Amino acid sequence: MDLKNKRVLVVGLGKSGISAALFLRGQGARVTVSDSRSALALAKEIPALLEAGIMVESGGHGLLTFRRQDLIVVSPGVPMDTPEVKQVVGFGLPVIGELELASRYLYGQVVAITGSNGKTTTTTLVGQILSDAGLPTLVGGNIGLPVIDLVAKSTPQTTNVLEVSSFQLETIEQFHPKISVVLNITPDHLDRHGSFEAYAAAKTRITENQGPDDFLVLNAEDKATQMVALKTKAQIFWFSGRRPIKQGAFVHGESIVFLPKDGGKAEPVMPVAEISLKGAHNVENVLAAVCVARLAGVSAETIRATVRAFKAVEHRLELVKSLRGVEFYNDSKATNVDAAMKAVASFKGGVHLILGGKDKNSDYGLMAELLKERVKAVYTIGSAAEKIERQLAGVVKMESAGTLQVAVADAAVAAVSGDVVLLAPACSSFDQFDNYEHRGQVFRQLVSELS
Repeated sequence: MDLKNKRVLVVGLGKSGISAALFLRGQGARVTVSDSRSALALAKEIPALLEAGIMVESGGHGLLTFRRQDLIVVSPGVPMDTPEVKQVVGFGLPVIGELELASRYLYGQVVAITGSNGKTTTTTLVGQILSDAGLPTLVGGNIGLPVIDLVAKSTPQTTNVLEVSSFQLETIEQFHPKISVVLNITPDHLDRHGSFEAYAAAKTRITENQGPDDFLVLNAEDKATQMVALKTKAQIFWFSGRRPIKQGAFVHGESIVFLPKDGGKAEPVMPVAEISLKGAHNVENVLAAVCVARLAGVSAETIRATVRAFKAVEHRLELVKSLRGVEFYNDSKATNVDAAMKAVASFKGGVHLILGGKDKNSDYGLMAELLKERVKAVYTIGSAAEKIERQLAGVVKMESAGTLQVAVADAAVAAVSGDVVLLAPACSSFDQFDNYEHRGQVFRQLVSELS
């Protein structure tokens, strides 16, 4: 892909957009960036871009800016139905995302992991297992480094372990993982995709360029994920925490085993009890990681050692503090209803649950039965509070806290020894925080100040 002297527009100045713009400039392209935010809001980003010789358009998108390009690179946070993007697509101008751009320059094989929930934990775990096995490994994508930042570090021997989102997969063309993983598909980002069907279709694109020599790892217990099997030419390996399967990883008795092929002999990997992560959903994440690692040639002994030592990733069922017998857990990354339910289900009861943030067109009523069983009280925060309170009215004791600070303080007072205070918001964070990491950091700080 020769970019020298080509006119390239990068739309959206998030982390991956900035990295893409600088990479493109390094390839000799004549780069312009466009962002709807004001120059004041972009004050930290603009100087470095200008210094690199990149033109900056802020405060909105100009259609003429879009039409004067040879290539347009759209950041994941920019919807494809943005009017200017829709128009240039109609004009036939090439429009791709940062993931697609990076994949055309990335050396080595790709392991791509997606799912509504669990992809950060699974991506981090897979990266750690491969690294512990001595394989040259890079980890990035929707977590950590943008994929474009891995290009300079990659070699033909590298395994690039990438967390990929539905937003990134919307704009692929040639992206081709050697191993792809779909952990689960449950309602999320419906405010962006418009329908569950469109969201699921975006997730399914992870396998569209795979062939018979590639591998697709799927959840045998997730109906929407099972449908992905109908869309692939890759070899399918399943995982299940409930029953034996013909090819893949499953729980047999009290142990995890791996079956390398239909009719083959099951290989013992490790006891389930040695998994340090809480929750049945994390057993599924480990099963998926086992499939990837064995397909990559890693021994069961190495997998077992890494999983035993692996701790929860930041903001994912992270134990922050124990105080007077009350445990405080940060699951700020639970940004949809299914993730919040999995977090609550990790505890037997006595949960004081902090819910709320920016709504993603979610149905919080799906949580009703689980909340009745395990939750003592819900503390609502953010712009989704009124909707949550309306949909869960009469289900459980409800307090309209408004802010995270009030929610933490009130939950800490109400909780007794043996209870759990859990931040699992079921919403995005963008009404009151920069991102879910910021929300989790504030929660940790507030909890640390309790006495």
